[in-house]
Amino acid sequence: MFKMSLKMTEGRYLKKEQLSGFEHYKYNSVDTSPLSNYVMHPFWNQVVKLVPLWVAPNVLTFVGFLLTVFNALLLAFYDYLFRASSDDYPEFAPIPSWVWIVCAINQFLAYTLDGIDGKHARRTNSTGPLGELMDHGIDSWSSLFMPMCLYSVFGCGEYSCKPLRVFFILWNIHICFVLSHWEKYNTGILYLPWSYDISQFVLVVAYLIAYFKSYKFWKFMVPVLNVTSGQVVEVFLHVCSLGMSLPVSLYNIYKGYKSNILKHKTFYESMVPLFPVIILFIITSLWAIFSPSDIMNTDPRIFFWMVGTVFSNICCRLIISQMSMTRCEVFNSMLYPVGLAMALVFGVPLFGQKENLVLWTLTVFCVVAHIYYAVSVVQEMCQHFEISCFSLKKTSKD
Repeated sequence: MFKMSLKMTEGRYLKKEQLSGFEHYKYNSVDTSPLSNYVMHPFWNQVVKLVPLWVAPNVLTFVGFLLTVFNALLLAFYDYLFRASSDDYPEFAPIPSWVWIVCAINQFLAYTLDGIDGKHARRTNSTGPLGELMDHGIDSWSSLFMPMCLYSVFGCGEYSCKPLRVFFILWNIHICFVLSHWEKYNTGILYLPWSYDISQFVLVVAYLIAYFKSYKFWKFMVPVLNVTSGQVVEVFLHVCSLGMSLPVSLYNIYKGYKSNILKHKTFYESMVPLFPVIILFIITSLWAIFSPSDIMNTDPRIFFWMVGTVFSNICCRLIISQMSMTRCEVFNSMLYPVGLAMALVFGVPLFGQKENLVLWTLTVFCVVAHIYYAVSVVQEMCQHFEISCFSLKKTSKD
């Protein structure tokens, strides 16, 4: 348990009751994944010994995130429209093979760093709510970058899926992520989904195959089923994310209800964290389907970035609420600019013709606002607990 007696100073984003809740926070999780328990944890237990004891755990967390972002930016540079791995678009040069091996190495390193940061925190006696908040907050944004990178392996042409269908795959993964933290908001226990570990291995293997065999390896029809390889992967992702997570989440909530251990006693209060997620899903789905300029085919990547960034902000606020045992927000303020942008695109013909410019402006605003929010929250927590984010040295308010 991370418990301190400190003077409460309400910040710009963290309220006094949230800071007080963080002081009494205790991490509680359940990981039943065979892959995680019997393969990765024994590996991570050895790897963490290689990390110097003077390195702060948050450094590991943040470096892992930067590796994931680097992959996303690298593939955006060589395959912005997701057409480089498709023979249907010969005007787009294939992604250089070295990119795939770089992505595979970065992804494996990011996965490893994500697996050892908590272990290293226990080694250095520096566990606390800030580390978990950074870890899971970063994961909420990574749930955008990793599937977007995987899409570059298959491309949007032959034997694959069009961007609109990938948009709903992304939402499938987003929902899988938020369900875990919705469970914890209600039960106090974080049930780690099996799909996370599986997805990491799928990503690394996909990159390696693209490096050794090229993207053409994935271009085939599945015998008997008469479906494409892309369609098989699409179904696989749906089943392994939402298909596995939703039934388990509902079952865990039901168990909590029968055991009378739920943190929120009314149905409405238990569902509050999902309201902004549902609103974002509805309005962005309508935008994607009825876009005046067919934005999902003309610039899908920036649309994915916008949705994933707003989703991450919603999740970060939920994570803060469930960790501090405070009520989650019913509405997220980032939905206002998204709604305004939609109103301009669909309601004003001039802006409808400039939809891509409106979307870019909105995305840049959301990214900057989200980063500012994240930095501010980290600073407020560091000030409150008198710690440094990327150092093991204690600080002082004086």
